[in-house]
Amino acid sequence: MDRAEKTALVATLHEKFRGAQVALLTSPSGLTVAEVTALRRQLRAVNGEFKVAKNTLARLAVAETPYAPLGDMLEGANALVFGYSDPVAVAKVLVKYAEENKKLTIRGGVLGGKALAPEAVGDLAKLPSREVLIGQLLGLLQAPASQLLRTINEPGARLTRLIEKLRAAKADA
Repeated sequence: MDRAEKTALVATLHEKFRGAQVALLTSPSGLTVAEVTALRRQLRAVNGEFKVAKNTLARLAVAETPYAPLGDMLEGANALVFGYSDPVAVAKVLVKYAEENKKLTIRGGVLGGKALAPEAVGDLAKLPSREVLIGQLLGLLQAPASQLLRTINEPGARLTRLIEKLRAAKADA
């Protein structure tokens, strides 16, 4: 690989880091091409990407990005996993794949400029998905309003039930 190709690769990696919500580091030693292809397919389904790059080029690419803490973790055989929309979904796919295939180990990652230990990536994968969290938040926000509405409507509802009971009692008599 000549200097121009390396420069282009560093620029491409830098753009991937800038567009990513999360970057995770794995050690894929021993994975076959078919296994890597299966992992890539699963990651693509959740708007993620699996990329193998040389450590020196990856260190240059993470410089001056929020993912700079990854530079310290880049030793040995590594592969980068980028998540572009939902960090939790990407972490879930990666952790599930690592549990099923012991050849892949998660070495860490960076989310929001903070370094993540391998255990923290596992914890991230245990979180509910973004849609579920938004639904829960909306439910919490709507609860006081619906409770207030029930409180306001209750006296009228009681009066209606009382009138119905009186009407039923009069009809029976």
